[in-house]
Amino acid sequence: MILKGKSAIVTGSSSGIGRAIARLFAAEGALVALADIQEEPKEGGETTLDLIEASGGTALFQTTDVAEERDIDRIVSTVVERHGRLDIMVNNAMTFAGAPLLDTSLEEWNRVMAVNLTGMFLGCKRAVQQMLTQAPVNDVRGRLINITSQHGMIASPGDCSYGVSKAGGVYLTKQIAADYAKQQIICNAVAPGKILTGGPGSNVEPEALAYARSRTPMPRLGEPDDVARAALFLASDQSTYMTGVNLMVDGGWMAA
Repeated sequence: MILKGKSAIVTGSSSGIGRAIARLFAAEGALVALADIQEEPKEGGETTLDLIEASGGTALFQTTDVAEERDIDRIVSTVVERHGRLDIMVNNAMTFAGAPLLDTSLEEWNRVMAVNLTGMFLGCKRAVQQMLTQAPVNDVRGRLINITSQHGMIASPGDCSYGVSKAGGVYLTKQIAADYAKQQIICNAVAPGKILTGGPGSNVEPEALAYARSRTPMPRLGEPDDVARAALFLASDQSTYMTGVNLMVDGGWMAA
């Protein structure tokens, strides 16, 4: 129960990586606010809220478009009203276009940037605003965790806008870490490699999976719980003297 007494917001928490993070945080004692544009998981099955409550955890769901400032403000305010403070902000919500540069329309580019980068910016900004009003606990006012990607450091095959948005997330993490360390606000990121979320799309087609396996030194591809465990470490007091880190969870992909 290393997050007992903490409050957390996890965006994009209905499915995939966000779902795993939210469930693990709740299992470790946090009050978890689930923020997503829809409550039903893309991979099917019970909602994240139902799973957390069935396991004895505490959570709430609020429909949230991370690209809308009013939605981000509303869920932060809800958590503060209920818990008194916001301890952890996880910016995980994402989307992708799945197209190279010349096939990416301006509409697709703007949509990816709105969710992946502007959404992260808004989540960080509103969380920092709140955390600056809070007294430190164990020398920390609050922790931000941004979910980036290995494709924020290397090319994202056939998906220009996604890779650029994730590179922006890596930079944003470092900028916030440097700017607010003296105010005892911690900002780190987790960069997943190939993670099998159970959702549909071109990234689970045989060719894409074969490419990922060929690039990954470890003998399996990642699972959402792998990313969730890294996020839990960064969200907890076990993570000390770390800020501005982009923690790779990629099975050794970037080392090969």
